[in-house]
This record gives sequence, structure tokens and C-alpha cells, in this order.
Amino acid sequence: MTTQQTPLVIKLGGTLLESNEALAALFATLKTFIDEVKRPLVLVHGGGVLVDNQLNAMGLTSTKKDGLRVTPVEHIGVITGALAGTANKLLLAQAIAHNISAVGLCLGDGGLCRVSQLDPELGAVGKIEGGDGTLISTLLAGGFLPVVSSIGITFDGQLMNVNADQAGTAIAEVLNADLVMLSDVSGILDGERTLINELTQTRALELMQQGVIKDGMAVKVKAALQATKTLGKPVAVGSWRNPEQLLSLLAGESEFGTRISH
Repeated sequence: MTTQQTPLVIKLGGTLLESNEALAALFATLKTFIDEVKRPLVLVHGGGVLVDNQLNAMGLTSTKKDGLRVTPVEHIGVITGALAGTANKLLLAQAIAHNISAVGLCLGDGGLCRVSQLDPELGAVGKIEGGDGTLISTLLAGGFLPVVSSIGITFDGQLMNVNADQAGTAIAEVLNADLVMLSDVSGILDGERTLINELTQTRALELMQQGVIKDGMAVKVKAALQATKTLGKPVAVGSWRNPEQLLSLLAGESEFGTRISH
């Protein structure tokens, strides 16, 4: 049962990090949310656009397989810098600018998530599962906003690039939190490019088999379905372009976004 004190995990993604205006609008909404709803909030983020820019600047090329970035070991330092460094601190800077007490973290801090190599063909790409929520819970109890990058660390100390949708799901499971995934798109679209307001597992699998939901969106939907199964409640997928819709998106009252249920 969702209560006022049930934490809310918000996964941020897409080109949001390229726009200071969009970030400022989102954090203004988050500040209102924190002040008025007084609910524990956790941000989880990737930063694929920043990664692409950094790799390109160094003359490196990047490919994807089944919606996941192939990460050669020689790329992981650059990707860690872009995600746990630049992207994380850009978000932290917005929090500070909006008078929000925030702490920048990665998936390895405090043993938050357990990460191992997903597939040797993908290189330094992490398979993630929930770990220890003590650090995050302590920060939330202290009134801090944790901002968590999708960089993981294996048991033997190897840095891993983790898909941010999967990271958001794992953290929501650790905290038994509600989960909202914000990206460039307004939600999940059907074959006619029409927004699907409610998406069940059966319908999602049909659309994936038909190739309508594919690549990065398929990764997102699979992560959301995993979260609905383990958390026993819907997951909302919507756009960061409408931050004022965040509360109604979560409550299922909005025409914006898709609610994914098991």
C-alpha cells in the first residue's frame, strides 16, 4: 500500500541533461514536491547523450546490442567519468541551485546494488540486483535527496556500466518504493504511434514480439515489468518534458504517460 512515506524513485534519462532549462523546470517541480508532499525521493540517472559526446570527442565509437551499450573495458573509464562524474554533478548542481540538500552516489556506494558482468560480448556491462538499502534509507531519514548514477562495481572491484532503467528498478526493489521512469518520450506507443495509457504484461509481450517495442524501449519495458512483479504495483513511464504532470502521472490521473502493470 502506497503511503505518504513510501519512497519514490524517479529514473531520469534521455536528452534532459543537455538542457539547463529542462533541468531547471524539473528541479523546480521536485522542490515543490519535496516541500509540499514531504515524501522521500531518490533520483537515478544514466546519461547516454553525455557518454556519446565524450566518446566522440576522444575519437571512440560506440555500438548497442539489444538496446544496451557495448562497453569495451577501455571505454569504462570514460563512461564512468561521464555518468558518475559530469552527469551526476550536473544534477547535484541543479538540486543545490533549488535549495535541495542532495548527495551524489553510484550503485556501489554502501553496497546499494550487487553488480556482476552481464554478458562477455557486451564487455563492462553490469547485471544488477538489489543489495543493501541502509545508506539510502539513512540519507532519506536525514532529509537528503540521493542522486544515483548507473555505474556499478563488481565484488572484485571492476567498474560496470549498468542500464539506468534496470538500476532504477533494482533500487525501487531495495526500498520497496514507487517507480517513475522519465525519458524523452511521452510514454509507450503502439503500432499506430498512439500513446498507451495502461500497458499489461500480456500486451507488452505482444508488442515486443511484433517489434513495436524494441531496443532501448524494450529494455525499459522489461525493467518496468520486473518492478511491477516484485513491487506488486504499477510503474509509470512518461516524459521529463512535462514535469508538472509528475504527481498526476504517478496517481494515474493524467493523460500523459503510460502505467505498466503486471
